Amino acid sequence: MLAVHADWSVDPRKRWFVAARRNGAQWQLGVPALVGDLSTFIPRLCAMAPPPVAIGVAFPLGLPRDYVRAHVAEADFPGFLAALASRPEFFAVGAGLDDVAPGRPFYPARGIKGMTRAAHAAALGLAGPASISRLCDRATASRPAGAPLFWTLGANQTGKAAITAWRDWLIPARATADPPALWPFMGDLAALLARHHVVIAETYPAEVMRHLGLAMGGSKRRQSDRTALAAALCAAMARLAAQPSPDLAAAIAEGFGADAQGEDRFDATIGVLGVINVLAANRPDGIPADPWMRRWEGWVLGQTDLPRDQAVSKPSSAARKCSTGTDHGRVLT
Repeated sequence: MLAVHADWSVDPRKRWFVAARRNGAQWQLGVPALVGDLSTFIPRLCAMAPPPVAIGVAFPLGLPRDYVRAHVAEADFPGFLAALASRPEFFAVGAGLDDVAPGRPFYPARGIKGMTRAAHAAALGLAGPASISRLCDRATASRPAGAPLFWTLGANQTGKAAITAWRDWLIPARATADPPALWPFMGDLAALLARHHVVIAETYPAEVMRHLGLAMGGSKRRQSDRTALAAALCAAMARLAAQPSPDLAAAIAEGFGADAQGEDRFDATIGVLGVINVLAANRPDGIPADPWMRRWEGWVLGQTDLPRDQAVSKPSSAARKCSTGTDHGRVLT
């Protein structure tokens, strides 16, 4: 089988992936490579090794539950994605709040004086800034919060990556004769890998670093700081029985290069180790017992920490209706 992580960006020059082929009890890791042509990405991966292929992706998979309750009619996130094929306006980024609507939720196209996430939420008919975040986007005891899905400005935003990934890759791939499965919306990871050639799951390199016991003493954007982490990174790979190719070993030793894409190659390498860590059963592939996550919001592969501001309850009878797509209006409390 093949484990893959793809680091994503609106800029194709910053989309890098690392693939790891399982060989008995070991994993053979290749050197970071550009994702390239999106229409051939999955076929190229499938040609590297017999299926299944587990792909971790560094962009959001899922929708905030408050947005779903208010505005979505489909039964689950895969169904919502399929419906977007006929709604290209969904991906247009609003220049101002007057351009924002439930069917056009991404904002802002550029910095605007006085813009706030609270105003963004209000333009979507939602109660406040927390309503535009999925639970897995929120801060935990071990890491800060990520940006909301529909927000497209700032260094940590993921909205633009979601636009390009959903529109240009996932939606066309899901429309093929052998579509990739989406975790966790279609089932648990092990079950999906047993039934499908390709399974895609959301991953988060910053979360993976904590899983592997790695701490960056500085910034991943600096080559010197990436180089300083080389020994610890190699030790983590050894613990996972993950053998780097000579080219990857050289890249790790030199901090993945001095160019602006070095941090993307670093993230792609960290991310694939996170996928391997779950496949090796060192981290769970399950998610909290919340049907909204399983149908709509998604989760980060291998994450076990819940948001600091909310404990997730066990599903009630009303919540179980939500899990079948029959009652979007009920939410766990």
